[in-house]
Amino acid sequence: MSDSQTKQIPQFPVLGGYSEVKDANEDIQKLCDQVKTQVEGKTGKNYKVYEAKQYKSQVVSGTNYIIKVHVGHGKYIHLEIYKQLPCYGGKVELSKVHVGKTLACPL
Repeated sequence: MSDSQTKQIPQFPVLGGYSEVKDANEDIQKLCDQVKTQVEGKTGKNYKVYEAKQYKSQVVSGTNYIIKVHVGHGKYIHLEIYKQLPCYGGKVELSKVHVGKTLACPL
């Protein structure tokens, strides 16, 4: 089969995989704000700048999020957050904090 005859296969998200990286919105910032005290406790820092920039999500029995957060002076952290389904209480849990990130670091 020549290149002109090759059929294009549509690209679909992998079931159970993470979404494409998206720009953060107000809802993502609210998730980050809910865990800010825990983040500051784990990192030992108080963040005056704490702004969600990008995220990706994974639907499981709830939703896993990996969020890139700008914390000032060109520094970033990545947060791993789990949000339960509303029928299970909708609790938001901080799973991990990754420090020492930059804008260029992939999620």
